Amino acid sequence: MASIQTCPANVLYVSYNGMLDPLGQSQVIPYLKELSKLGVQFTLLSYEREQAYGVEGEQRCRALDEELSQFGINWHRLRYHQRPSIPATTFDVVAGIRFASRLVKRDRIDWVHARAHIPAVIALALKRRFGTKMIFDVRGLMAEEYIDADHWQANSVAARMTKNMEARVLRATDAIVTLTDALWNAMREWPALNGRSVVHETIPCCIDQELFRYDPRARETRRVELGISDRFVLVYSGSIGGWYMTDEMAAFLAVLKQQRPDAFFLWLTTGPPKIVEDAMSKSQIGAADYAVRRISNREVSSFLSAADVGIAFYRPGISRLGTSPVKVSEYLSCGLPVVINSGIGDTDDLIERGKIGAVVKNFNDQDYSVAASAVLELAANSEATRQRVRGTAEKQFDLHSVGIERYARLYERVLAGGV
Repeated sequence: MASIQTCPANVLYVSYNGMLDPLGQSQVIPYLKELSKLGVQFTLLSYEREQAYGVEGEQRCRALDEELSQFGINWHRLRYHQRPSIPATTFDVVAGIRFASRLVKRDRIDWVHARAHIPAVIALALKRRFGTKMIFDVRGLMAEEYIDADHWQANSVAARMTKNMEARVLRATDAIVTLTDALWNAMREWPALNGRSVVHETIPCCIDQELFRYDPRARETRRVELGISDRFVLVYSGSIGGWYMTDEMAAFLAVLKQQRPDAFFLWLTTGPPKIVEDAMSKSQIGAADYAVRRISNREVSSFLSAADVGIAFYRPGISRLGTSPVKVSEYLSCGLPVVINSGIGDTDDLIERGKIGAVVKNFNDQDYSVAASAVLELAANSEATRQRVRGTAEKQFDLHSVGIERYARLYERVLAGGV
């Protein structure tokens, strides 16, 4: 692994996701802990949702604060505001710039690592005021994601403001992280970057392979708990609605049941169960053939172990170029072959080349049937498939050998001022 102990840096890491949120827990904290071991001194600024407040929330924050301090990470929190959308976000940005300015001066910050678009606006303001370097960690195409999910119109004020600010950030940033090669290949041709030399790394959503792995005992326990015995289980883990195509995933199960009548759909989500119930009803799937469970992060791996195949359908669009689904990394780490629609980041090539699942080109019964046949064949040779799928996860999405290694390499290059 790369080491940057010879060039310690003071880094302000800004995240619009809270550290009590699942993404903060899995996609921020593990990286900061490991990078701190390599000599980086982090000051962390996050925006926390309602769950961080009140008696229980404050207790969780104190515990996490103590945990982070053991790694030399100084954690600061601002309250996240959601509505009304533009005024609330503007308020958060202004508050962030003011608060972060004090941190830059107090902690002698060398550069700002901005996780996604909103923090990048804060980083840009700090760069202009203090001359700090900045890393734009692109977690997706913000405007395109909201447009694809029908939250914004393409010509709306919010979309135009976001694209304008994105271009300003790209013209100023010292380094860029993308989740996929597909997005970087497109972005590097954009006017704001064309002709610029900028440090870049593609770093997909990685996970701790020790936390996510197949557990045969958990498989047995969870199946007994769910009352599904030896049924064939399709699983979906994560958010529902918006750009997640709940109806189409339900329709896939209906086609899968034509080939495997005992197929069962396990939904692991914090979303409203009624969204799932309505989707299953549209595909004429009865309550005996699916279950919806709201579970904690630490339980996800054990429930995935109870399944045979993972699924993830996203609403198609240009925004999907930048998607590296955490759920897919988790499925693969637990040895599950994956069914996913085409055009999602780098997953087409990963799945087809590795023979670890099926890619659905079109949302129709014919394509569903082909994909169902493919994953049923993979599942029939479960042990060999599980090992091959797990091997792909270790090679492509390991927190340490992929995620931490690439971030360390990026930090070294930023420190050296090179490209």
